[in-house]
Amino acid sequence: MEFKTFDEVVAFMESFNNLEKKSADHYTTRTYRLDRMFKLLDLLGHPEQDFLSIHVAGSKGKGSTASFLAAGLVAAGFKTGLYLSPHLTDYRERFSLAGVFFDDPTLIEVGGELADRIKDFRFTDQWGETNPTTFELYTCYAFLLFSRTACQWAVIETGLGGRLDATNTITPQASVLCPIELEHTALLGDTIAKIAGEKAKIIKPSVPCFIARQKPEARQVFEAEAKAQGSTAYFLDEETTGIASRSTAEGQVSTILWKDGSRTDLTLAMRGEVQADNCALALLTLKKLGLHRQGLTEAAMERNRLPGRMQKLEESTPIYLDGAHTVQSLGHLFHSFGQLHGKEGNTVIYGALRDKDHPHMVREVLDQFDRVIISTPGTYKASDIGGLYDLFREMAKDDARHKEIYLVPSPVDALRQALEQTPEDKAILACGSFYLAGEIKKAYDILHA
Repeated sequence: MEFKTFDEVVAFMESFNNLEKKSADHYTTRTYRLDRMFKLLDLLGHPEQDFLSIHVAGSKGKGSTASFLAAGLVAAGFKTGLYLSPHLTDYRERFSLAGVFFDDPTLIEVGGELADRIKDFRFTDQWGETNPTTFELYTCYAFLLFSRTACQWAVIETGLGGRLDATNTITPQASVLCPIELEHTALLGDTIAKIAGEKAKIIKPSVPCFIARQKPEARQVFEAEAKAQGSTAYFLDEETTGIASRSTAEGQVSTILWKDGSRTDLTLAMRGEVQADNCALALLTLKKLGLHRQGLTEAAMERNRLPGRMQKLEESTPIYLDGAHTVQSLGHLFHSFGQLHGKEGNTVIYGALRDKDHPHMVREVLDQFDRVIISTPGTYKASDIGGLYDLFREMAKDDARHKEIYLVPSPVDALRQALEQTPEDKAILACGSFYLAGEIKKAYDILHA
């Protein structure tokens, strides 16, 4: 198939969304298998075997951790692919050379090859003939892209879960597990242990795994899975004696104290107190794999940035975009934001998808902000902003401080109102969903066109 633009490549892969919905009811975490993904890779000649890889899963921090790992690999001299999801505003964010976009001719050429190779693809299981999902095609595309451009390493982030994720068709050199929280409970399970069980399945036989600080029930699951697979497990809380971090105008000032008595001092361009842990996990992984280059690795991680991670947009009234979408991640984000701008007079633009822990997330927001503008987190996944607005108003009744709660469905209008109502010496934070952060970035571009 001949594509003229990268947008046409994306449209081709996105066209499978409608096809996959027809049989989506069959594909639960109990019945779905990776058979179809393996068949696709057979057809493509297994491009995922053409490079070394690191596999990253978790509820929060996996995109940032993956980007730190990729930056470190580049600093060590390796051509490195980076596969992330979701994107903020540009699909190219999903498939990059450690954050640097591939040129369009390469993206288009590889897209054409993928379309040609799968045009006669057929897969039949107990439910009859089924089509690839869009995410399966994204993953195949990333593998093919990294192979065709001679990447030596790739850092691969899971999409949803781990066990049944399309990316769980690689045999990596390391498995990395970020913090586990309650998320996507309808698909992954309704307890931390169940969710950890899904994520733990990226641990492979005899492949080392690197594990962030976890809740006890998640840690127990990972310990058991590592033992069952004969995988050496490195736990961040055992390999460090302390991690300290504070948000400043210059960046995220962080100190990592290692168990061998050494220390790493960094000022990370990517703000947010969680970034110190994410960076430490990436450093630990690279050190144990023999890929750490003293000084060079740290400098690369200090420069590393990723859209939608406490990303600051320049404005007389500062605007921050963050994809925090769980209770714990919102708490960390608000603490960092408060270190920079205090607690009074700021505005939050908030939107969250339907399948979230809304009561506890709303409480986090109301504890930090007196002015809340609820807006639409895109249309790609389901949300109920009217119900969210009602919940905010109901929960705000018990708050001692007066709360301004607004429902502004249009992200452009929401940002315009936030700029009008927020004093110049205060700030605006958009959070609750990566999709909401992306919509506010688009709104910012429209207002500044």
